[in-house]
Amino acid sequence: MNASFESPTSGIVSFKDVLALILRWNKQLVVLAIATIIISSVASFMITPKYQSTVVFYPTTNNSISNALLTDLNQRQKDALEFGAEEEAEKALQILNSSKLTERLVRNYKLMEHYKIDPKSNMKKTKLSEKVSSNFKFARTRYLSIKVDVMDENPEMAAKMANGILDLYDSIKNEIQLEVAIPALEIVRRQMQAKENEINFLKTEIQKLGMEGVTNYIEQTRALAEEIYKARAAGNMSKVLDLVDQQKNLSQHGGQFTSLTETLLLELDKLSSLKAKFERAEVDVKETLNNKFTVSNADVAEQRAYPVRKLIVLLSLISTLFFSLVLFAIYEKIKDTKKSVVA
Repeated sequence: MNASFESPTSGIVSFKDVLALILRWNKQLVVLAIATIIISSVASFMITPKYQSTVVFYPTTNNSISNALLTDLNQRQKDALEFGAEEEAEKALQILNSSKLTERLVRNYKLMEHYKIDPKSNMKKTKLSEKVSSNFKFARTRYLSIKVDVMDENPEMAAKMANGILDLYDSIKNEIQLEVAIPALEIVRRQMQAKENEINFLKTEIQKLGMEGVTNYIEQTRALAEEIYKARAAGNMSKVLDLVDQQKNLSQHGGQFTSLTETLLLELDKLSSLKAKFERAEVDVKETLNNKFTVSNADVAEQRAYPVRKLIVLLSLISTLFFSLVLFAIYEKIKDTKKSVVA
């Protein structure tokens, strides 16, 4: 067999040399192995076990309720029932790792007390942060869902916190959306009020023209023209003069009436559009939708997830045997060197 490795004391050592070393020190290695197994087994039982609960969910892709429900299907940017978008998964991870969610976890589940952290300690925030980082894990799966793992010494507490994170995520996302939706609603409300004031002004001006006798410029102009024609045909010149005076008055205010009427129609159309925007903005503020599709809720774990005692014993045994062989090799090298010097 040609397998070999480089020794820190004697250059290249063959597999045969390693095997010979093991055989020379086999009794000591067996004793060390037994001792390691016993000690690591006892040590693993001294480690407080932790239990893991897991929830998996898909974040929704639509952030606007009005866009999801009140917009024509062909004009919607996203389907309200769609899930599995990479962008939304990244946004969800940002929320889950945010200080807002951490603060609420600490407050809702009294984690300072639960983790037995002294509130008077100068390092309380650091200790709490380390505990949270080690016990709460958020990751995106290959299918673009979000996986939440919670570890705790109490299996019921682990499941409770894992499921509670879903509710916290939902409420925090709604709050973030309201931070934009509420100001947006106020902006539309102000624009709509200003538009209503402008329309009321136009209506008042048109009413003033009505008091001057101008109520419908086009129809009145046509009617006066017909009356003048009839009066002339009948030879009633006094009536003609009276009608002509009315026609002059109508012409004097007709341009203003036409302008005001056309402007009023345009502004009414704009007001209708603003009212539609206001209704949608109001829905975004007053109504809420679930921001997640839950794939699996957390159950109370029946078996511990940590520590894995077999793994601890195995790693301890491998480490002990490896370093023991290195020490034995160094010992033999030093011993051989002394013998050669004496000789």
